[in-house]
Amino acid sequence: MSTTKCYLNAMGILCAAGDSAETVKATLLSQKASLTPTDAFSTGRPLPLGLYRGELPENPLADRKWQSRNNQFALAVLAQIEEDVSAAIAKYGADRVGVIIGTSTSGIAEGEPAIKQWAETGEVPAEYDYAVQEMGATAQFVATVLSVQGPTYGISTACSSGAKALASARRLIQAGICDAVIAGGVDTLCHLTVKGFCSLEAVSDQQCNPFSANRNGINIGEGAALFLVSSEPRGVVLAGVGESSDAHHISAPDPTGAGAVRCMSAALKDADVMPEQVDYVNLHGTATGLNDQMEALAMNEVFGTETLCSSTKPFIGHTLGAAGAVEAGICWLMLNSDAGSSAELNSPDESSEALPLLPVHLWDGVADSDLPAINLVSPESRIEKPVQYVLSNSYAFGGNNISLLLERLQ
Repeated sequence: MSTTKCYLNAMGILCAAGDSAETVKATLLSQKASLTPTDAFSTGRPLPLGLYRGELPENPLADRKWQSRNNQFALAVLAQIEEDVSAAIAKYGADRVGVIIGTSTSGIAEGEPAIKQWAETGEVPAEYDYAVQEMGATAQFVATVLSVQGPTYGISTACSSGAKALASARRLIQAGICDAVIAGGVDTLCHLTVKGFCSLEAVSDQQCNPFSANRNGINIGEGAALFLVSSEPRGVVLAGVGESSDAHHISAPDPTGAGAVRCMSAALKDADVMPEQVDYVNLHGTATGLNDQMEALAMNEVFGTETLCSSTKPFIGHTLGAAGAVEAGICWLMLNSDAGSSAELNSPDESSEALPLLPVHLWDGVADSDLPAINLVSPESRIEKPVQYVLSNSYAFGGNNISLLLERLQ
């Protein structure tokens, strides 16, 4: 494998917490959840969802196969990094720039009314094109909008998809196949997702409560984060990647946490970094009984009880196929001094504005005595230096695990 370093040069983000680096950072600093109670996707049962309620850009492509909310999300975050992407295309050429996007929904929301009409009448709407919900649709859409000809594909490995896209972009660059890749995750809410997780009895009717003795399920969300990935030393270093596959169960994680231990350890080894050098871990932290139990075991084994960590799901919801990218985006904000620079750092406490951003772990504070101890970030938590290394975990159905280790650029 090439030793070429890869960098996340620029990042665009959109989720329940905001529609830019600055607004997302401000929400994290507010220490308040960003969920919306609604029964729009669960008739008669209001659920707190990580719903984005802002305006979205108009789709510039007329073909009906591109008409999806997923693609509008992609456009919104792409606009945030447009200058960097345009410069990369001009520098390297359109055939040397790839697009990799993780998703689990793609355009399924647009397919749902079409299927309903077909079930009722035997005919699908004339304006419906099945291609809108193919898993590679958003990647192809972005490549078409940008007129790039490098490798373009989607990744759909459930909740690890967005992080897997970043790992894949790194491999394309290290293999010399691409000079730059637009990579990340995009996932939008649909009835299939919300009702599917409800059928698994995995959804909470209240704000999710990760690692609490009272945890009772997830809050589904939607979001997008895209990065410009290249070997140009600018932004944040994608220093290490660790991946594992448990194949333990179609939906439940390996209760021992062995797969999570393997991927965290592999990311550290890949970057030649010791556990004690990591300043913070963004936990997958879904607030389901089995996931939190597994992840606490794995965290305790790899990092002990000192490394600060938190779940950011109460801020954004579980954005599923986009989660690995959106949460890597939150980690990117912690390491890039210029990102959201007008937002006051660390906490609303004015006396600590020179310290780094640490996403507080929002929960009821009732520790589960059956879980090993981990160091969850509280409003009082402090790191008396710039954050240097941050790890982000994403764990998916089928035991499809990935950890990304990000490093501050010196």
